[in-house]
Amino acid sequence: MAVADTPTTPARTGWASLKDLNRYQWFVFAVAAVAWMADCMDQQLFNLARRSSITDLVGGDPAAQATKDAVETWSTVSTAVFLVGWATGGLTFGVFGDRLGRVRTLTYTILLYSIFTGLSALSQTPWDYCLYRFLTGLGVGGVFAAAVALLAETMPANARPFTLGLMQAFSAVGNCTAALLFILLGLLELYGHLDGLKSVGLNAWRTLFLIGIVPALLVIFIQRRLEEPASWKVAKAAADAGVGKKLGSYADLFGGGWVTRHAVLGMILSFVGVVGLWGIGFFSIDLQQKIFPPVYAKEAADMGLTGPDAAKYVRGQGIIWAGVTSLAINVGAFFGISAFSWLAERAGRRPAFAVTFVAAGGSVALLFTGLSDRVNLVWMSMLMGFCLLALFGGYAIYLPELFPTRLRATGTSFCYNVGRFIAASGPVALGVLTNQVFADAKTADAPEMPSRYAGLAMCSIFLLGLAVLPFLPETKDKPLPE
Repeated sequence: MAVADTPTTPARTGWASLKDLNRYQWFVFAVAAVAWMADCMDQQLFNLARRSSITDLVGGDPAAQATKDAVETWSTVSTAVFLVGWATGGLTFGVFGDRLGRVRTLTYTILLYSIFTGLSALSQTPWDYCLYRFLTGLGVGGVFAAAVALLAETMPANARPFTLGLMQAFSAVGNCTAALLFILLGLLELYGHLDGLKSVGLNAWRTLFLIGIVPALLVIFIQRRLEEPASWKVAKAAADAGVGKKLGSYADLFGGGWVTRHAVLGMILSFVGVVGLWGIGFFSIDLQQKIFPPVYAKEAADMGLTGPDAAKYVRGQGIIWAGVTSLAINVGAFFGISAFSWLAERAGRRPAFAVTFVAAGGSVALLFTGLSDRVNLVWMSMLMGFCLLALFGGYAIYLPELFPTRLRATGTSFCYNVGRFIAASGPVALGVLTNQVFADAKTADAPEMPSRYAGLAMCSIFLLGLAVLPFLPETKDKPLPE
C-alpha cells in the first residue's frame, strides 16, 4: 500500500495538527497505539495479579508469617526478573527495529509477549512463573521503540509530538482495561461464579493471564496493510548499497560524539521514570493490600460472615480494590500524558520534564505517607498517575528526537530499556528498605509503616532526573535528525 501524499493545506498547530493526518497516517497511528495499549495491558495484568498469584504458588497458610515473607520476596523477585527481560528484549529488538524494519519487529514482539503472558497461567511454582515473566518481558521491551520509531517517521512534523503523546496515553487505556478485568474477576470470585473453573485448575489470576493472549490477533492487521516508513527505506537502501552507514549498530551508537552523549543522558532520564513507576508507584497496590485487610475483615464480621465465607469476602475485596487502585492511577495517567504533550509543545521538552519530575516526586510521597481510607485511595492514586505517568509521554515524544534514522529504534530502545537493568534493583531496594531498614517501624496496628517509609525514601530518585536535564538538548520545533 502506497503512503498517501501529505496534506497541502497550511500546517496546523497544537491538537488541531491531528487534522493534517491522512488516512494511512491514521491507520499507522491506530496500529501503533493498539499495539502499545495491548502491551501495557499485559504489563498491568502482572502488576494486579502479582500478589495473589505468588500467594497461590508459594503455598502454605496465607495468614502465616513465613508465607507472607515468601510472598514479599517472590513479588519483588518476579518484578525484577520481568524488568530484566524487558530490558534484554528492548536492547535486542531495538537493533532489529533498525535492521529488519519497524513493522517486522513490531510483529515479532507482539507475538512474544502475548504467547508468554498466556503461558504464565500454567505456572506451578514461583520459578517457572518468573521464567514466563522474563520471556514476556522480552516481547514487552521490544514494542515501544518499534512503535515510536514507526510513528515518528510517518507523521507530519507538526503533529508528531501529539500523535506520540496520544499513543503513550493509550497505554493508560490498556492499563484501565486490565484493571476492569481484574475487578470483574474479583466480583465473580467474591460471589462464587469462578468456583466451577477450579475443576480445570483455573482461578481469577490464571484466567486473567489467559486473556493476555488476545493481542496476538493484532498481527493479522499489521501483516496485511502496514509498510515501513520512507525514511527507513532510504537509509536501508543506502546501507545495503554500501553508500550509507550501518543500521542498528551499538558500535556506532557508542562511537562518540553527540549520538553517544544523547544515548547516555537519555538513558539516565528514562531510568528515573522507570524506577519511579516500577520501583515505587506500582507498589502502591501492594501498600493498600497491607492497609485494608483489617477493614475488610471487620466488614465481614459486621455482615455475620465467618470461616471460609469471611476469607472469600476479604480476598474478593482485595482483588476489587487493587483493580480500583490501578484504574485510578491510569485514568490520571491518560490525562497526565496528554497534558505533557501540550506542555512540551508550548514550553519545550526540558521545562516539561522539570515540572513533571517535581510533581511526580510530590504525588508519590503524598500517597505513601497519606493513604488511609478508600476515598483518598482513589484521588491520591489518580493524582499520582497524572504526575508520574506523564513522564512516559515525554519519553515517547523526546527519545526519537535524539537519534538519526539509522539508529532511532536502537537509541530509543537503549534509553527506554537499558535503564531497566539498573531499575530492576528498584523493587529489590524497596523490599530491602521495607523488610530490613524500616522493619522496626512495623506495629500490630500499622503493619504497613515500613512500606510507607520505604516509598518516601525512594522518592529521592526524581532529583537525578532534574540533575541531568541541563545537559540534554531542547528539540522543540526541530526536525528529526537524519
